[in-house]
Amino acid sequence: MARLVARIKVLPTDIDVNLDTMVNKLKSSLPDGMEIKNSVKEPIAFGLNALIVDFLLDDKEGQMDMLESTVKETEGVSEIE
Repeated sequence: MARLVARIKVLPTDIDVNLDTMVNKLKSSLPDGMEIKNSVKEPIAFGLNALIVDFLLDDKEGQMDMLESTVKETEGVSEIE
């Protein structure tokens, strides 16, 4: 089965959200078969940073929807792109 890399921009709820802690929360909340390959902080404006996260997942139906809902439900996440 093929594996895919999904790159998602994760925006925090507030400027005070610790992005390193958010990455750890994302890692621990991912379903089986998914993992974080890489994450990078990207400055947005006025001290606010976003996370660009590369997720590794199986190429099967429903995986992307499951990943998006898991990321959105993580504490400190405002929205994703």
